[in-house]
Amino acid sequence: MAAITEWLDERLGWNAIREFAAHKSVPVHSATMWYYFGGITLFLFTIQVLTGVLLLLYYRPSPTEAYESVQFIVTRVEFGWLVRSIHSWSANLMILSAFIHMFSVVFLHSYRRPRELTWLSGIALLGLALGFGFSGYLLPWNKLSYFATKVGTDMAGSVPLIGHQIARFLRGGDDVGGGTLTRFFGFHVAVLPGITTLLLVLHLVLVQKAGMSSPPWIKGENLPQIRFFPNFFLRELMAWYAALGVLGSLAALFPWELGEKADPFAPAPAGIRPEWYFLAPFYTLKLIPSHVWRIEGELLGLFGFGLLAVWWVLLPFWSADRRGTLRQRLVTGAGVALLAYLATFSVLGYLR
Repeated sequence: MAAITEWLDERLGWNAIREFAAHKSVPVHSATMWYYFGGITLFLFTIQVLTGVLLLLYYRPSPTEAYESVQFIVTRVEFGWLVRSIHSWSANLMILSAFIHMFSVVFLHSYRRPRELTWLSGIALLGLALGFGFSGYLLPWNKLSYFATKVGTDMAGSVPLIGHQIARFLRGGDDVGGGTLTRFFGFHVAVLPGITTLLLVLHLVLVQKAGMSSPPWIKGENLPQIRFFPNFFLRELMAWYAALGVLGSLAALFPWELGEKADPFAPAPAGIRPEWYFLAPFYTLKLIPSHVWRIEGELLGLFGFGLLAVWWVLLPFWSADRRGTLRQRLVTGAGVALLAYLATFSVLGYLR
């Protein structure tokens, strides 16, 4: 072992890595458990990559073969149904874990100086996760995914001035078709993974540089600390194991359905709706009247969502600690309001 360690140290700087791991620590307090969700999100993303590679061995991105190739995976390939189900369920759990991680950062006020760039990179990673969900939803080429993608790209086309160009870029043409499927496949397996990998490395570097933030209501500089490796890492490993148990149970007991093959010439099925993480804005747009004064309702809604997104992304800057506790309470109230809106309107969008 000594010879192996010396060999690795000469080529990889092994002792420097061990030294870093030995000195890195994590503060221990009543909210330490929320630190685990960042690692859980990373773990589920890794599962996404591994199962996605397995599915790529059989998937064919064309309107004439996409549905049949997925059908072949779930019916003929050994354990193919389980791999596809794990891929689909882990995508949803990854986005759920990312949302939990984001709101835990808000409620623990971990976005504060000097962690503004960590917050921005994390929000960008959440946006990429939603992009993964949107692009991957069409790939099975079934009826539900086809018409949901059509609705989503129609909403993008409503953006003033550049809406038509955005919709055409997403669709690869004037309507959802084979060009859209090929383009979404490229986004899903090449463009988004490449950008996500680079941004993920940056996010992890920023987390390592700034360290773990403690909530402002926990006073004192001499908080109890635990070593990251092996103490906190083993706890994180148990959180991954619990996530894997939930994922395996969902995938085995509730296999992801394939549905019917998409028919572009058929009418849209009744009650068409997007995935749960897009339900709140989708239902909100349905509630807005077709015209508010002289402005189109959908356009007004998209403008409102744009302002909300910019306001949320810039949270570390407008909530800088200029008024202490008052500003922190304002951020907490904004987080509670946004969380309540997303939960309530998602449930209403699912039920109606």
